[in-house]
Amino acid sequence: MLSNRKIINDPVYGFITIDNHLILKVIAHPVYQRLRNIHQMAFAHLVYPGAVHTRLHHSLGAYHLMCIALAELKSKGIDITADEEWGAKIAILLHDIGHGPFSHALEEELIKDVSHEQISLLLMQQLNREFDGALNTAIEIFNDSYPKQFLHQLVSGQLDVDRMDYLNRDSFFTGVAEGVIGYDRILKMLTVKDGNLMVEEKAIYSIEKFLLSRRLMYWQVYLHKTVLGAEKVLQKILKRAKEIKAKAPSPFLTIFLEGGEKITAGVQHWLFEFCQLDDHDVMSAIKSWQIHEDKILSMLCRSIIERKLLKVKLQAEPFDQDLIKFKKQEIATVLNITEEEAGYFVFTGEASNTTYNTKDERINILFKDGSVKDISLVDNALIQQNLKDTVKKYYFCYLKI
Repeated sequence: MLSNRKIINDPVYGFITIDNHLILKVIAHPVYQRLRNIHQMAFAHLVYPGAVHTRLHHSLGAYHLMCIALAELKSKGIDITADEEWGAKIAILLHDIGHGPFSHALEEELIKDVSHEQISLLLMQQLNREFDGALNTAIEIFNDSYPKQFLHQLVSGQLDVDRMDYLNRDSFFTGVAEGVIGYDRILKMLTVKDGNLMVEEKAIYSIEKFLLSRRLMYWQVYLHKTVLGAEKVLQKILKRAKEIKAKAPSPFLTIFLEGGEKITAGVQHWLFEFCQLDDHDVMSAIKSWQIHEDKILSMLCRSIIERKLLKVKLQAEPFDQDLIKFKKQEIATVLNITEEEAGYFVFTGEASNTTYNTKDERINILFKDGSVKDISLVDNALIQQNLKDTVKKYYFCYLKI
């Protein structure tokens, strides 16, 4: 019999209290517990050794911030029923439940054209059937079909608690101080007007720091060239394994390597198998494939295990195609492989980040006189046109010989 109250000691926020029987049942469920074995930041620990926290850490942190946000809104007279409160808390707790091994790094490699949000929704619906419809409100909030839109905006929006936690948590575990945000002040300044989430004008500078921290963390951590290179190699490993029909030690990983369009077309029928997958399955395959008879697969796998990664260059302009072709020919000659196969060791692409995209949901500031302005239109705001533009960088990865 589960107790109705548990306290979790979190390294970022201290004690997190869970005092609802349904939420405790959700947390205890195997579908949720698998998040313990999925890294929040994929291969970022190859650059920042402390970045070994998991999706479970993050979801509990986001839950904690949701509790604070809801309590603050209720204290300001915003009407939030008990059912809506628990629904929002469960929605944020389960928002990342559809992530596969190594999170975003393998999202398109295991199941083509199916996002982790779609799988999250399918898993929430499965849990809802198991819990006799108790997650109805959570699902409506998650997929933005609930009438009170601000509840969905807390789960997924420009000022959602998901972003607040991952910036704060990723900064904590990487040691990158630029990601630290004044989340407590932002939460205190949250309010609702006309059904939409916004912030009081006293939080303008905290919001600007929040947006700037996101940009700095993207280029310094999430899109760090070595992290980017390692994750691209991981994708190449799975691509090569599929191409040569390599068997993985995990039967569940083998299913997704061989499944292709069959799984994409009927992903709802493969949820059990998907939920058996985590980072351990992929890493055990990589360790096993180090000695695979296929030269390309074994070399790629050893580069991850031994941390002998590809050289990565970043620049503002696309790389010269002649340089790429020369490098491919050079690698093909040295490794005695075809130029096409050399594409596993020499490739280019682009990475981009937008600090504040006004085409997406906006951050509205509520002033004391009742007027509302977008953060980018506030007088003397840092978030002006130059920070609304998308910053694009081109990467070039190649084997050092």
